[in-house]
Amino acid sequence: MLRPMSFEDDLDERLRELTARGLLRDPPALDGAARREGRAGERDVVVFCSNDYLGLAGHPMLVAALRGGAEAHGAGAGASRLISGTHIAHRAAEQDLAAWVELPAALLFSSGYAANVGALSTLVGPGDVAFSDRLNHASVIDGLRLSRATVHVYEHRDTAHLAALLEAHRPLGKRALIATDTLFSMDGDLADLSVLRGLADRHDAALYVDEAHALGVLGAGRGACHDAGVRPDVLVGTLGKAFGLSGAFVAGSARLRALLENRARSYVFSTAPPPAIAAAVRAAVALVAGGADARARALRHADRVRAQLRRDGWQVLDGRSSIVPVIVGDPAATMAASRALLERGYFVQGIRPPTVPPGTSRLRVVPTAAHTDAQVDGLLAAFAALRAARPLAGAR
Repeated sequence: MLRPMSFEDDLDERLRELTARGLLRDPPALDGAARREGRAGERDVVVFCSNDYLGLAGHPMLVAALRGGAEAHGAGAGASRLISGTHIAHRAAEQDLAAWVELPAALLFSSGYAANVGALSTLVGPGDVAFSDRLNHASVIDGLRLSRATVHVYEHRDTAHLAALLEAHRPLGKRALIATDTLFSMDGDLADLSVLRGLADRHDAALYVDEAHALGVLGAGRGACHDAGVRPDVLVGTLGKAFGLSGAFVAGSARLRALLENRARSYVFSTAPPPAIAAAVRAAVALVAGGADARARALRHADRVRAQLRRDGWQVLDGRSSIVPVIVGDPAATMAASRALLERGYFVQGIRPPTVPPGTSRLRVVPTAAHTDAQVDGLLAAFAALRAARPLAGAR
């Protein structure tokens, strides 16, 4: 028989369980305008876990564009897009973003999570089938769950497994969709987009890609699909990473935009993103377009960190992006390493389940274009000192 429990006692029990498993989060609060450095409590730190890949979040042109947008259009939209919240700045931003990813149309959402949940739950439903990479972002997983389509999960980047699932299950659905991240945010590896496009075409399925972590960095800034020469049916991009802002967009055909504008619940029933953010998108697109040197610098830093940490005996996953995952394994040991690095002035957040599978807790190191060579030197020295002082599962 179940024991009755008050609401607050239940909360205490759940928090105690998270603490016992080493999974309770209490992130430090940063103070500082630049995303590459700031203060955590009383300590000056260099941030090596931001998704601000090109260092644009504090860029003077972007700050000025955001300030000017607020002065011209106000701080908020005041309503949902389908009531009175659509502003000319939203339309202009959508046109610029669609042109940048070389697709006909785009629609702004308040966040990447809202974009994936809204788009996926609109595009497929009961009686349809969807095929999803095992390591897709939580927003993709949740969007497919909400859709109530029959979802088949294929092993990470295993296109042979996907092909077998398509052969077996595609005939059972009216509509079909293959959903994948392009650059996986926790492993730093890439989907085989050319093969996925071929499988989608062969089985009359749509190819749905989340370019959150590739947009701005790969494919001359246009993303991994552009890099691979692949045209997806649906492309989701975020503005809170390499673009230095906030929000997201879904791009594709004009018909796709019209359907989502009318049926995506996370769009229809949300207040529109601030027009000031939309106004700043044009400046962000221009900065990303001219960001070849920044892209090269960020990737060069990452290659250097990846190679040196491996030489020092750390378990580092392969990749060719700005994301450098250092596997530690145990959640408690991972957070101990994160705290030790913070004590040395380097903020590298530990990543634990459920964000990553059990047994794969890691330090997610992200060198950006804003970091200097000296700051990268310091980070590597801190890792070396950490390994010497505290042998960890992630150090061989």
